[in-house]
Amino acid sequence: MTTQRPDLPTDDAGSAPVAPLLPAVSPRRDADNWAANVQRLTVEKRDGVRGTNVSGRRLTGPIQGFGKMWQKTYVTPLGANVTPEHAISEWRAHFADFWPKGNRFAGGLAGLNPGDVALIDMSLAPGAPRLSTGVMVLYADEQSFTFMTPQGHMFAGWITFSAERTTAGITELQAQVLLRANDPIYELALIFGGHRKENAFWAHTLTAVARYLGVADPVVVKTIVCVDKKRQWRHWTNVWHNAAIRSVFQSMARTVTAPVRRLRARPRG
Repeated sequence: MTTQRPDLPTDDAGSAPVAPLLPAVSPRRDADNWAANVQRLTVEKRDGVRGTNVSGRRLTGPIQGFGKMWQKTYVTPLGANVTPEHAISEWRAHFADFWPKGNRFAGGLAGLNPGDVALIDMSLAPGAPRLSTGVMVLYADEQSFTFMTPQGHMFAGWITFSAERTTAGITELQAQVLLRANDPIYELALIFGGHRKENAFWAHTLTAVARYLGVADPVVVKTIVCVDKKRQWRHWTNVWHNAAIRSVFQSMARTVTAPVRRLRARPRG
């Protein structure tokens, strides 16, 4: 179940212009919790995902994106019996298991640790080629972890997953996304159903995590805020790296070359 925060004034898009929040990382600033500075991503092949459109890409934050800037926050209570540390530990350990069906997530070989690059195959529409992209773990500690997106991803931004105790002694689980669509094509996709699909995606994910942690009937509260209504037209050229377009052509190329690859795979003699 998903509900909209009733205490914020919203426009037709369900947004209100307020100041942005930075990724909701823990106040601890231990260097071991942060990924090292990287110029371009490097990845190893993983079973179950295509792993294209990630290697060699630069990381992108909202400053490098094209579309309107949005801050989306999804929260669900877990009760008093689950500690924030346990909730985040389980979420990181089983991250891929909580995604909606049809989507694939392959974390780093050592898990989800700072600097690790995860590969993603996203289902955009029934029968359509999967979008192949990824994320890098920017930050991780006992109570939170943050992803940052590469060039070509659907959006430029951060995704922070966290858990904390409220003053009432209840542990709350949260996913917060600060994003801009990476290029004009992705911006159109968000307008025509993309926002709705993304909201459902994260509501499903938090619901799945909460049920795994013992909550019988989770309630996800979402707060959606348009931080900046301006589009950054100087970044329209980001479309060159668009992972959705590239994934379609990569899928077509694999289909065309499939007979040749099968012949090469046949044993000789």
